[in-house]
Amino acid sequence: MSDFLRLLRLYRPHLGRLAAAVASLLLVGVLSVLLVSLMISLMGALGEESAPLGAAVAAPVPGAPPVRLETLKGDLLARLQGWIPQMPALEHGPGAFVRVGLWLLVLIFLKGAFEYVSSYGLRRIGLDVVLDLRDQLYDQVLRQPARFFSLHSTGSLMSRITGDVGRIQRIASGDMAEMLRAGSILIFQLVFVFYLHSDLSFVLLVILPLVVWPIVLLGRKLKRASRKSQERMAELSAVLNETLGGVRVVKAFGAEKFERGRFRKALERAQQPAIKAVKLNSLTTPVIDLAGAVALVVFLIGVGWKASLGQLDLRILPGFLASLAYLFLAAKRLARLNNSMQQGLAAARRVFSILDLPPECAEDPDLSDLPPVQGRVEFCNVHFAYGRCEALRGIDLEVPAGQVVALVGRSGAGKTTLMSLLPRFYDPTSGEVRLDGHDVRNVRLLSLRNQISIVAQETVLFDDTVRRNIAYATPDASMERIEEAARAACADEFIRALPEGYETRIGEGGSRLSAGQRQRLSIARAILRDAPILILDEATAALDAESEARIQEAFENLMRKRTVFVIAHRLSTVRRADRIIVLDGGRIVESGTHSELLSKGRLYRRLHELQFRDDRPDPGLERMAQ
Repeated sequence: MSDFLRLLRLYRPHLGRLAAAVASLLLVGVLSVLLVSLMISLMGALGEESAPLGAAVAAPVPGAPPVRLETLKGDLLARLQGWIPQMPALEHGPGAFVRVGLWLLVLIFLKGAFEYVSSYGLRRIGLDVVLDLRDQLYDQVLRQPARFFSLHSTGSLMSRITGDVGRIQRIASGDMAEMLRAGSILIFQLVFVFYLHSDLSFVLLVILPLVVWPIVLLGRKLKRASRKSQERMAELSAVLNETLGGVRVVKAFGAEKFERGRFRKALERAQQPAIKAVKLNSLTTPVIDLAGAVALVVFLIGVGWKASLGQLDLRILPGFLASLAYLFLAAKRLARLNNSMQQGLAAARRVFSILDLPPECAEDPDLSDLPPVQGRVEFCNVHFAYGRCEALRGIDLEVPAGQVVALVGRSGAGKTTLMSLLPRFYDPTSGEVRLDGHDVRNVRLLSLRNQISIVAQETVLFDDTVRRNIAYATPDASMERIEEAARAACADEFIRALPEGYETRIGEGGSRLSAGQRQRLSIARAILRDAPILILDEATAALDAESEARIQEAFENLMRKRTVFVIAHRLSTVRRADRIIVLDGGRIVESGTHSELLSKGRLYRRLHELQFRDDRPDPGLERMAQ
């Protein structure tokens, strides 16, 4: 129920339109009652010379006690006599049937018009609600910390944004409208049948719990089955995303059969709860039909009993049966909508579980923006752990503004983790990270990241033009500045050779470019941003020796008057750094220039020798050459 109420709260921005749609629905309920009343009036007019609408049922059965319909003068139907003409007796000609037919046409037209207004209004509001919800969910996902994305697969998140919100859309833009419509008709018809004959209507109060209880029970089971089905579909999406994203690897290793098997297993896991949901759904109609049949049998017994006692005006019987038919159809529709609603609420729970997460580095509204910085960076006794695994242990490092610092070490030493603390992809478990003396946790996140450029080992490009990919962080940059950044990154030449130059679309992830070209676009993006702090995380890993040599000049220009952190496994790229920091096991074990560290003969020298041992001449080859 809490999830349903939370869904209803999403309608708050649309209360005006919602009120108009609900008012139209109420009129639909009133008009359905008038249609039944018209049938009763027609039955009464069969034996009267002139019978106004509502008056035809006033005459009781001879010898029978007064029934509830002995007077309609004070109710809504009697008030309609002022604008509904008198109905002539049948012996006066076929005019009675013509008049009834015309009013029937008018009432059905009005009912259809109000149904259209209410249905369109509610469905349109529902679409707007879902648009807002999907936008909120996407925004919430984007604001999650890096740790969140290591715990949730891309396929799982896509399943929530598309599949789960899609199920909610069926509720908000369709089922909700149908539920209100059926509920309006049910309420008005229920009141009307109790008005027609309270004793006969009492059977509804006896039967109703017998109908509602199994529907509620089935709905709860269906909700659980639907939630499990949606979780399994998320797993299926994850498998699909991995396979399609790595299709080149799949084909290169001939793993198509293996991936088909993995996908089939995921399909079968997703199928199991879906089959259970289908079973529960299929039970609903038989249960409703059986309950309706029981109600009809009890009603017919009551009719026979009341008629034998002379306590029933049989002229109300057709109208009573028509109202019961309306009630039965509305109840059946509500039962099926309840099943759809339970499935949607299971999806809503998964969506709300993401919306309820705290955003990345939830900020105090009183935090100030980080002013333009010179680039002095300090790590003060910094510790950081991934769960129970400590990745950084007591890092103390001060980097003056404008210095180029290289971070080297074995894989897993903590280089990338340390640099992830500066733009606050993670926050330290303990200790402080300072930028020009400001603790990075005490300034607005956006103002901090606006002053940091990152070129990562894994290039991230979008299925857009070259120009827009370069200008991704600075969308208002002029074409002149974009071309200048591309030239500095040694990318202008190959860009101009593309079919449409800077307006060429590069495909998903830059798939239409080579690895080196993608890397150079990423470097051009960082150059264009012109931030005072630059992080190069294996930025030249995808470049061949010639391209790397060409781009070193661009890097030297880019590094001037900036604080630069270079993370590299290839030690040839860090020799000219002002200082080299060697990490091992999450600690700083060495610090100095390239020549100083080689002379110490410790870890840096061992890494250097291992990396460049193939550069030494082979004695055997030398002897052969002699």
